[in-house]
Amino acid sequence: MPSPQTSRKPPESRPMPTERITFPGHAGHDLAARLDLPTGPTLATALFAHCFTCSKDIPAARRIAARLASMGIAVLRFDFTGLGHSGGEFGNTSFSSNVEDLIAAAQYLAARGMAPDLLIGHSLGGAAVLRARAGIPSARAVVTLGAPFDPSHVAHHFDHALGVIAQEGQAEVSLGGRPFMIGQGFIDDIRRTELGSALADLRAALLVMHAPRDMTVSIDNAAEIFQAAHHPKSFVTLDDADHLISDPGDAEYAAGVIAAWVARYVDMSPPAPPPGAPEGVLRVTEADPEGFLQDVQNGPYHHLYADEPEAYGGTNRGLSPYGFVATGLGACTSMTLRMYARRKGWPLDGIRVEVSHDKVHAQDAAPSGPAKIDRFTRIIHLDGNLDPDQRRKLLEIADKCPVHRTLEHSSHVETKLAPPPGPGDPTAPPDAPAGATPLTATARSD
Repeated sequence: MPSPQTSRKPPESRPMPTERITFPGHAGHDLAARLDLPTGPTLATALFAHCFTCSKDIPAARRIAARLASMGIAVLRFDFTGLGHSGGEFGNTSFSSNVEDLIAAAQYLAARGMAPDLLIGHSLGGAAVLRARAGIPSARAVVTLGAPFDPSHVAHHFDHALGVIAQEGQAEVSLGGRPFMIGQGFIDDIRRTELGSALADLRAALLVMHAPRDMTVSIDNAAEIFQAAHHPKSFVTLDDADHLISDPGDAEYAAGVIAAWVARYVDMSPPAPPPGAPEGVLRVTEADPEGFLQDVQNGPYHHLYADEPEAYGGTNRGLSPYGFVATGLGACTSMTLRMYARRKGWPLDGIRVEVSHDKVHAQDAAPSGPAKIDRFTRIIHLDGNLDPDQRRKLLEIADKCPVHRTLEHSSHVETKLAPPPGPGDPTAPPDAPAGATPLTATARSD
């Protein structure tokens, strides 16, 4: 039984399966990338552009990619030429070369049958995806996070060195505590780049996300981007987030909004369910190895959390497992009553079902201890001008709801242990053996 403990800060989402890959950039240098993949079917693909002088592994990019992957969206994030683990010299790059790197990344994905449906750009990366959209015809939606309307805005990071750059052609500047060589070509390129025409001809749905208190790129930039674009376009505030979206909760919120928004513009239809699973496969992924938080995903539109109360070591961010069982009973009861009353034409105006369960999951999870009998107490409130016979009949019908019958009658649970990942699996450790036959166990509840 998990021991009680004090509340902890909500954890970050656990990383999804990731492929480490390289592909040639605009100048032929190998660009380092990570492809974050869903644990189930890939329903869409996103291409993520990081902020100026950042890398693919900046926390905001990592967290947003993991969140989207948990919702069925594969995300490619890469280091631009000369940054992170990518080849080439940053001093020889420009805003235009970043755009060309994005197009090269999209071409790599297209060659794998995963042409990007969604472009996401953070800060200067947001400006880059707006410019790159014309060269990535598969993209149906674009998201900017804290993006500048005028790319030359980034020059304020090193305006003290502009004189030296103009005189000598380049200069070393310190950005975020790291040295970078900035050339006059970069300055000239961002100064002559404007996004108005790209936004006017975007031909994709646009979501602008910005924090009102962003001290690096003011929210006025978001207003200019939004006004220059045609519909469909949306704006969502990031409230108190900083420019780097460094707080895990802010990154998770941004990813959740993106996933919900993009479903309106990108086809994320799941594949046909396998035989014997008419409602598809529900996937539960551990999100917090140190606690009990679980990511629950059923197709592209239904995402939930399961957790334990704080008193039992959880973070109370979702229903307990028994809470989900009670939810199924209550929802099924209400739906069954509505279906019956609708067929009969009875004046049932509203239904409310209260369900309580006398077991605590954390205690019941112990391998030993006294056996208990599950008891669900269900109180049904019926609104409407129903006569006593109709109310009695609806009470009788409540016991016929499918979940009620499932709980009361025998259930057969077959459990299979998936084989360990093989050497070709991106999630496999270096010494992983080849896949083996799954182990199977069965259980019966009477």
